[in-house]
Amino acid sequence: MITVNVKRYDPVTEESYIESYEIEEINKMKVLDALSRINKKYDANIAYRYSCRAGQCGSCAIKVNGKAKLACKAEINDNDILEPLDLPVIKDLIVDRTELNNYVKNLNMYMASEDCDLPKTKPDLIKPEEYALCDQLRGCIDCYSCISMCPVIKKTGLYVGPYFMRGFSNIEFDPREDETLSERAIENGIYYCTSCGECSKTCPREIDIYGKAIEKLRAKIFLENEGPLPEHQQIRKAVMETGRSVQAKEDSEYPEGFIKKYNKTHKNNNGKIAFFTGCMIDNRLPWIAEYLINVLEKLGYTVDVPEEQVCCGSPLLRTGQIDIVQDLVDKNYEIFKDYDTILTVCAGCGATLKNNYPEYGVKLNVLNISEFLEDKLNPEDMNEVNVKVTYHDPCHLARSQGITEEPRNILKNIKGVEFVEMEKPDQCCGAGGGVKSGKPEIAEALADDKVDMIEKLDVDHVVTICPFCEFNINDSLQKKNSKTSVINIMELLNKAYE
Repeated sequence: MITVNVKRYDPVTEESYIESYEIEEINKMKVLDALSRINKKYDANIAYRYSCRAGQCGSCAIKVNGKAKLACKAEINDNDILEPLDLPVIKDLIVDRTELNNYVKNLNMYMASEDCDLPKTKPDLIKPEEYALCDQLRGCIDCYSCISMCPVIKKTGLYVGPYFMRGFSNIEFDPREDETLSERAIENGIYYCTSCGECSKTCPREIDIYGKAIEKLRAKIFLENEGPLPEHQQIRKAVMETGRSVQAKEDSEYPEGFIKKYNKTHKNNNGKIAFFTGCMIDNRLPWIAEYLINVLEKLGYTVDVPEEQVCCGSPLLRTGQIDIVQDLVDKNYEIFKDYDTILTVCAGCGATLKNNYPEYGVKLNVLNISEFLEDKLNPEDMNEVNVKVTYHDPCHLARSQGITEEPRNILKNIKGVEFVEMEKPDQCCGAGGGVKSGKPEIAEALADDKVDMIEKLDVDHVVTICPFCEFNINDSLQKKNSKTSVINIMELLNKAYE
């Protein structure tokens, strides 16, 4: 027998409550079948939508353990919690989609070209590369799961959402449409997206909404000279002038950045392992780079830190400023091409080097530091570090690279560390996608929400592996005068190996 927990809502009393049911366990049973069995066994009369059971209509979308899924595709497991999407609830698991349907109508989510004279008998006039831009975007089944899971919509209500940005992109990239939707995309919040990737991971049709729609539409807006935001333009200017998206502060102990200071006293050995620092680590958190080198040396590894490396291009790709990215990719390739392994300690850099560089013709063997270290640490060689910590999953590490267990395994193996999970460790903190610089009020609101979770745990540190997350969460922690500090995982490891 398995237990299924269903969130009920009675429209008469307007009460919400959880009811638990036991049903016979059947291997690979779908959530939809479980609901049917519950109603039949208990006469529970749970209200839910479904249609063809083939994952094509989107009507059965609900939340399973906090994640939006299609009830006809998701498998039921013991103690699963079934809830409605985060939309107005009509009854039990049925939500009211009227407002979103009206948005679709009001935003004219259809092609409106009057000059299109493409004969239906000549489909070859649409080039394959043009068709490919919007082919995957057409797979949407209007389940609104991405809308329900978007953290910006949940926290601020300012953003029209990924479903609509996908719709704009679908039309914008169709060669039969001669009218641009760029201005409408800007008006409806295309620069509010944090690039967290939750929409893409949620989508039952596996549409890469951020990568194939939002990011590409931002790039088109940039090429049309209608964007991006002034703050984003400053980032591009900095990269063009210095090779870095951010510069070291004048009062820093590393006024030239970590790499230049390090290479004044160390020589690269042309070994097998190189360290890609990234702009933020090099110029704003240089001690993290120092900790990484220290720990690796204690473990017997020699690491090169090539001085000529430049920005990976992530802040430019996320904001659509793609015109100089190929040049950055080519420069970094020449520097790192002969290394067997390239280590990163920045989630954004790692995701870019792994996922975006192949699009520009470059493949490198890149590992996040947690991937590299997970099976190389011996607790018996460590000092005892008596602290209580929780862990924040950076979006570009958890969703973009699929790295979630490695950092946790490291934390659990550091002597003296008490590790506890927060309520939603992979919920976006708001720092990514150019939002921290361009729409700071959104980044602040999401970070405040994250800190509320952290504060409930009474921990000494919240650990992460992303400098952007570190800065954004730290701003919120300081604002609340919290006793908890946010640190990179290398800082904790360095304490263990001091």
